[in-house]
Amino acid sequence: MRVALVTGAGTGIGAAAARLLAANGCGVALLGRREEALRRVAADLGNSEVIVADLEERDAPQRIVERTLAAFGRLDVVVNNAAVIRNGPFADFTLEEFDRHVAVNLRAPFFLTQAALPALREAEAPAVVNVSSSVGSIVKPGTTLYSVTKAGLEYLTRANAYELAQWRIRVNCIAPGPVDTPIHATYLDDLEAGYRDLSRRIPLGRMGHVDDIARWVWWLSAPDTQWTTGNVVHVDGGQVLGIPEAVGG
Repeated sequence: MRVALVTGAGTGIGAAAARLLAANGCGVALLGRREEALRRVAADLGNSEVIVADLEERDAPQRIVERTLAAFGRLDVVVNNAAVIRNGPFADFTLEEFDRHVAVNLRAPFFLTQAALPALREAEAPAVVNVSSSVGSIVKPGTTLYSVTKAGLEYLTRANAYELAQWRIRVNCIAPGPVDTPIHATYLDDLEAGYRDLSRRIPLGRMGHVDDIARWVWWLSAPDTQWTTGNVVHVDGGQVLGIPEAVGG
């Protein structure tokens, strides 16, 4: 049985990815800050382990990997999905907000992958899947802080894909567009109006669903895609192509 570690697994993309990985025979270590949410996801799965941790803590990556190995004895897939986001004018961001975004969105994937490296080197079809964002590739006013960390995660994907290939460890990245998840409530004052605005700016005309992204997590981690590495896959309804003419004009 392959084992996957999924961060931010209590809701949204992480929960959907965990369910699909489990449906395809993986044991899943569910990582998040809210135990109740993680337990709800675990109730739907077969072989799973709930790990409550805060990725802002510097020693969290090592502790998380140790817990996963203690529970399953192996680790084959790491899904770096957890993120924080706060939008606003560039001039208003504080040093504390900067440090938090970097800690969760970039430092944690960096050191979680590093901590998992000895186990991944022993796996038969090891894979790392990072979850970035379309705004790592496009300029969207108000998202500077979040976008900088996601652009960094995409570079980390390519650099790790090259360096870790010597151990057959594949590293890929998914860059979703706006997906219907609880994270939007953390920065939108009017969620309904915000969703309407996001949807009309996507060429395919709708918000994404968590399963749209979860499928790519599975595909990029599956043994059948062992010759795929170093990619940033935009699963965004065409958002990186630009705002539809009817909206932009």
